[in-house]
Amino acid sequence: MPARTQPLGWGIRRQGKSIWSRNAVRGRSVRGERRKKEGRIEWRQWNPTKSKVAAALMRTKLEPSLIIPEPGSTCLYLGASSGGTVSHIHDIVCGADNHHGGQVVAVEISPRMVRDLVSLSEKRSGLFPLLADARRPDLIAPILRGKADWIHQDLSIADQAETFVRICSSFLSSGGVGLLSLKAASERSSEGDDNSRFKKAERILEESELELVERIDLKGLEEQHVLFSCKSLVC
Repeated sequence: MPARTQPLGWGIRRQGKSIWSRNAVRGRSVRGERRKKEGRIEWRQWNPTKSKVAAALMRTKLEPSLIIPEPGSTCLYLGASSGGTVSHIHDIVCGADNHHGGQVVAVEISPRMVRDLVSLSEKRSGLFPLLADARRPDLIAPILRGKADWIHQDLSIADQAETFVRICSSFLSSGGVGLLSLKAASERSSEGDDNSRFKKAERILEESELELVERIDLKGLEEQHVLFSCKSLVC
């Protein structure tokens, strides 16, 4: 029996144990992922073992659409690496030739990874790679066209939660969605085991001006990772 298809929003759906996004650049994969066609539409498989956002879509106990951006949104991705997850966010937010009018600013500190992002952006209008330290709002502000509707932080640094709160304070729009992918191994300066480090981050978020919507354990897909889904309070 074919797996049931569940639409999660424009250009994204779940089919059985797989997530798929509507490919903005038909005929091209980004990381060798599977593609399939349905008439004039091509879908790309979004691997939840290689993407914290896709893993969260599989693991969330709430409505998955709460953690993905809307078409036409302004998005800020901190720690973009070579652009695997970024490309799927672009599929949703911008679409082919950016017909949605979205913007995805992908910040990465590694020059090698940024070269891959630049190559990706040449075929994906609306994607803006930025070689910068994601902890520096002054370097990010000139690229963003305004407040971000959606922010994802995936940085292997100490003080991940504190950095996330500062970034959201600077850039997240009223009512906007902020996702923090927290890796326990990057918080070794904190005492205790992995769960105590996650608890510390959770406490920091709860004491901030953000609303903590859900703590999503990614175990089995992304080990030693938790994704915190937050929302900026409406002013």
